Amino acid sequence: MLLAAARRSLFATARTRLASFTASASRRRLCTAPPESSPGLVGHITQQVQSELANATKTSAHFYGFFGACCNWFLGISAVYDASTKGPEVISLKMTGVMLAYSTLFGAWAGWAVMPRNFILAGSHIFNVIAQSNQMRRCLEYKMANDPGGAAEVQELGKKAGAALAGVAVFAVAAPHLKAMMPVGTYLASAGGPFTIHPWPPMTKLAISGTSLLELNRPTDKISVSQYSALTVTGALFSRYGLVVTPINYPLTCVNILLFGSSFYHLSRKVKADYM
Repeated sequence: MLLAAARRSLFATARTRLASFTASASRRRLCTAPPESSPGLVGHITQQVQSELANATKTSAHFYGFFGACCNWFLGISAVYDASTKGPEVISLKMTGVMLAYSTLFGAWAGWAVMPRNFILAGSHIFNVIAQSNQMRRCLEYKMANDPGGAAEVQELGKKAGAALAGVAVFAVAAPHLKAMMPVGTYLASAGGPFTIHPWPPMTKLAISGTSLLELNRPTDKISVSQYSALTVTGALFSRYGLVVTPINYPLTCVNILLFGSSFYHLSRKVKADYM
């Protein structure tokens, strides 16, 4: 009897240890399970765009951001259209340069800095950079071939562009350190302050408005209906968009109001001259 009892005790102990070992091995397998594979760059972009489409009317920020982004695609489309139907002599060198700076900064802001992310808007600006770069190439080639002082003007433009890029690079490197030195709780140290990217894209829109205002008497045959239509509509939509994003971007709203007014002025001049 003692031998039988010992055998039963031994078997019970073995079963308990086996169950414990099995459970421990199962936990180890769960803990060491390979992580889910990343969707990759293309997959991430696809998921973000699908999310933007699905949530286009979720909040005011999504609504104005989505429809503003859709309208913004017409800036690049208008540049492609003008390149295929009009000669390089009608291209405004100043406006094209400003448009390049504008879309470069806004593309980075919309795709990486602002919440909610707006890849459709970022894509429209990337497309516009490509289209405006082609317009810039056409304009520079025309000036160098047909304008007696064209080579000197292009060289001077290159110097200014190089100096501007150098200044931007220095500021981008120094900005985080300067922000950390600012008093806590002030605008200078805030998430939307001058040492972040947020106030600077609107400044490029201010430059677009300024260029339009400096060309108030631009001949109507050199005004692009498609370009100024797109600028007018996006100016109206993004006037509201700046008030509903996080952080709130008052400079964005102000410059878009000005952009709407200056672009609508040129558009109305063109329509009056050609269609009325």
